[in-house]
Amino acid sequence: MGLGKFLLLVIVSEVFRVATACSNGECRILDGCSTDADCEAGLYCFSCPETFSGSRCVRSTGTDQFKLLNNSLPLNKYAFLTTHNAYAIDGEPSHTGVPRITFTNQEDNVTRQLNNGVRALMLDTYDFQGDEPAIDTLREIEAFLSANPSEIVSVILEDYVQAPNGLTKVFTDAGLMKYWFPVSKMPQNGEDWPLVSDMVANNQRLLVFTSIKSKQHSEGIAYQWSYMVENQYGDGGMKAGSCFNRGESSPLNDTTKSLVLVNYFRSTPIKLLACVQNSADLIKMLQTCHGAAGNRWANFVAVDYYKRSEGGGTFQALDTSNGELLCGCDDVHACVVSSLLKRVG
Repeated sequence: MGLGKFLLLVIVSEVFRVATACSNGECRILDGCSTDADCEAGLYCFSCPETFSGSRCVRSTGTDQFKLLNNSLPLNKYAFLTTHNAYAIDGEPSHTGVPRITFTNQEDNVTRQLNNGVRALMLDTYDFQGDEPAIDTLREIEAFLSANPSEIVSVILEDYVQAPNGLTKVFTDAGLMKYWFPVSKMPQNGEDWPLVSDMVANNQRLLVFTSIKSKQHSEGIAYQWSYMVENQYGDGGMKAGSCFNRGESSPLNDTTKSLVLVNYFRSTPIKLLACVQNSADLIKMLQTCHGAAGNRWANFVAVDYYKRSEGGGTFQALDTSNGELLCGCDDVHACVVSSLLKRVG
């Protein structure tokens, strides 16, 4: 074959390949793409240079385990995607009038985080004169709970507020007290939590935890480490094969605390590396922490840049945790088949 004919064949082949490439919402996970519109629902077009060249369709939304299966089990039998520093958002204007000088940890605003399947938010709270900046974030949570009456949201506060009843005031002003889950109903010694279906029926769908112990008595806000164990955050919590508690938490295998929180994010967020750390590495850490926590799977999985991944990412990690919690499978979707087989049997 002459060089001219060979080049013509190559050109024709490439034109045919491009012409037959997926588009218009038909591209599946890991298919090449040009824009978000090329990808199927629940996917978006993303480039992870550490793993693949060009852009591919990766997951952008989580699985709602309540809708897929049921909400008839205790809260601690489910896992929830958690965004670390959910308020520290790329391009988000300052709510204080002072330019942001800290790192950002997320790319979506809180509303989009919740709409995409995030169900727990890590927030830092501080005293502030005048209008409280946190109220904007809390109002986004209120709007989501109002529009989604079967969903539950948890807020985990790194709390620096010293003003008496300062947190109670801002949650009240944001209209969130009507969803408040009371401390009196929280298990004290590792028992199961109330059924999610009962929490929904009673409209007690907001769980709030604080890092200040005294506020459980003074404001009725649950002291986080009375109810959950938590692994080390930052770089110390990302060492392969190692999972140990942060200083404030009791040991991970302390079963008097019925919730397990696993952090998996760097001390200094690096956006370009997040797609790798949020994929297979995250699932491996969940497996490691499962053993460290007395064979208990994480209920909260906290990450930075939650949508960045090599394909399934944090959403697949949550499918794994929920699958293990609900039916002992490595994917929550397999629980549907398992449930059908049990009914047939």
